[in-house]
Amino acid sequence: MQMKAALKNKDMNILLLADEESKFLYDFYDPERLKDVDLIISCGDLRPEYLTFFVSLCNVPLLYVKGNHDKVYDDRPPEGCICIDGDIYVHNGVRIMGLGGCMEYIPRSANQYTERRMTFRALGMCFKILRHRGFDILVTHAPAYQINDLEHLPHRGFKIFRTLMEVFKPKYFFHGHVHSNYTRSFKRVDTFCDTTIVNGYEYYIVHYPPEKTDAK
Repeated sequence: MQMKAALKNKDMNILLLADEESKFLYDFYDPERLKDVDLIISCGDLRPEYLTFFVSLCNVPLLYVKGNHDKVYDDRPPEGCICIDGDIYVHNGVRIMGLGGCMEYIPRSANQYTERRMTFRALGMCFKILRHRGFDILVTHAPAYQINDLEHLPHRGFKIFRTLMEVFKPKYFFHGHVHSNYTRSFKRVDTFCDTTIVNGYEYYIVHYPPEKTDAK
């Protein structure tokens, strides 16, 4: 499938998707709404057919990590999409690192990890991180610990994500998992150290590199 030609610089608009299907974008699809999107990133917990729909009609790359409800991806992955879970993908010179899954709340369940196991996953990517000399965007399903996560275990964030931001200082950290109706203190955009954090619940469009204001 032919994709949009790579931009001459790193500036691009990124469509984030996570957790909830958007009727505005999907049921009432209008190509004009997404005509300026250069890349799509899914932060997990979406039907494979939903992702295939967007990668087919928007004609741009779609990268994804797995959410805790994405076991179906093992047998039926999203067609035409690129899994970056446990990998670093470079698009238009921008290094994008993926770590899917959430905190383990059902023992031995797919795409659920203890803090220790998620830390081992991150450490297992050290060679890739060094080879790419870091990363510009961190993409996960779960949030970082005590940064707009929730106290109960299923939606608690990972401490290792904080460490990754502190050490490598990516420009963006994209995640999902915490829905807007889960808490009155839902926060779409936040900052930690030098990183802009965005919860991609349902959908959100950001500009890379970060600007002072991201428009929906």
